[in-house]
Amino acid sequence: MNRSYLAPLAMAILAAAGYACAGEVTVDPEPFISVASRAQVREELRQYQQSGVDPWATEYNPLDQFHSSRTRAAVKAEYMASREATAAFSGEDSGSMYLARLHAPMQRRSTQLAHAE
Repeated sequence: MNRSYLAPLAMAILAAAGYACAGEVTVDPEPFISVASRAQVREELRQYQQSGVDPWATEYNPLDQFHSSRTRAAVKAEYMASREATAAFSGEDSGSMYLARLHAPMQRRSTQLAHAE
């Protein structure tokens, strides 16, 4: 049996069904209307070129110019104070029991044993 007719038949069926390939060109029905003038765009380009920072470069480091207002010791102390919450939220239940205990009303439970006479 010759099956050479199946491939063209499958292609015709997919084309008829409106199958879209990733390489297909789609045209946006809404035309692009800029809200910036040509001078504003050129000024933004000039500022970008003068900054010397290229976020698409492989050597781009976004933390290069970052300076914290807090000391390492202050951040470490805050973390140590919140260790219970940190451990709870990274646990197996993602902190649901921790939150349930946190928001539950304080109740004292006591066990009373039957009195034998």
